[in-house]
Amino acid sequence: MLKRRGPGARVAAVMTMGALHEGHASLIRAARAHVGRAGFVVATVFVNPLQFGAGEDLDRYPRTLEADLRTARDAGADTVFAPAVDEVYPGGDPQVTIAAGPMGGRLEGASRPGHFDGMLTVVAKLLHLTAPDAAFFGQKDAQQLALIRRMVRDLNFPVEIVGVPTVREDDGLALSSRNRYLTPADRRTALLLSRALFAARDRLAAQHALRARAASAPGSDARAAGLSALGEARLAADAHAVARAAGSGGAAASTGADAVRAAALAVLDVGERADPPLYLDYLALVDPADFTEVPDDFTGEAVLAVAARVGSTRLIDNIPLTFGATGR
Repeated sequence: MLKRRGPGARVAAVMTMGALHEGHASLIRAARAHVGRAGFVVATVFVNPLQFGAGEDLDRYPRTLEADLRTARDAGADTVFAPAVDEVYPGGDPQVTIAAGPMGGRLEGASRPGHFDGMLTVVAKLLHLTAPDAAFFGQKDAQQLALIRRMVRDLNFPVEIVGVPTVREDDGLALSSRNRYLTPADRRTALLLSRALFAARDRLAAQHALRARAASAPGSDARAAGLSALGEARLAADAHAVARAAGSGGAAASTGADAVRAAALAVLDVGERADPPLYLDYLALVDPADFTEVPDDFTGEAVLAVAARVGSTRLIDNIPLTFGATGR
């Protein structure tokens, strides 16, 4: 177990597989802010073989420890814990592991069988080895974060799990250690992932705005017909839309989760004809409690998650969405 700095100092951990970038640095800065100057921040660097399946990129996963040490130090870490595989798994693969349960078999778990069992096993071990009061994980890996929270709750780990918002490049691409595999052409196609998520977010915002207008100043089909007769096609279409929103119950009506999915898919469909093409693994609008698909009339917090392959690189991304009268 790592030695703490000073009696009673709060400890925060940031667990990574190395190849640190600004996203990891943001986690370390959040951890430092959480524990204060008197606290202790440990970053772990460990490429965990248990969470890589057959044919995945374990052997080529970037390993840049010297650069990682500088990044971690500059972001505010007090120490970096970078154990060897035989230190974490003495004697080979462990016979006792953590099972991710039903949530672990959905989306990423369905695409990468066993991935989440391996991830939870190493997170459990690192939580024991670093003994933090709080551990920080990126929201970019939303299903991972949800499973870690579930494990901590179900198994009574004495640690607070803190999610930190996704960090993006200026063009919207979510930061990932695997981005370095992308060629310039790959990257242009990869931008469709974030654009699809943003299109869905904008569609949801438009739905809420329309329903707010319907609730405050309902339109009518009669008004729309009158505008149409005057040749005001755009105003007539707008009046029809407001009238439909009012007639379906305004803000209390169906939130249109299916329309939000469709907005994202319309962007991703372009990827099939891109050069190089985007091969969609999944697009799912899910309840963050269990990562099951939400119905069209869903209200509350949701996660829109996407996974796709561009060239030889598999990328994931997601965005949180709030469905309801005042959500976005």
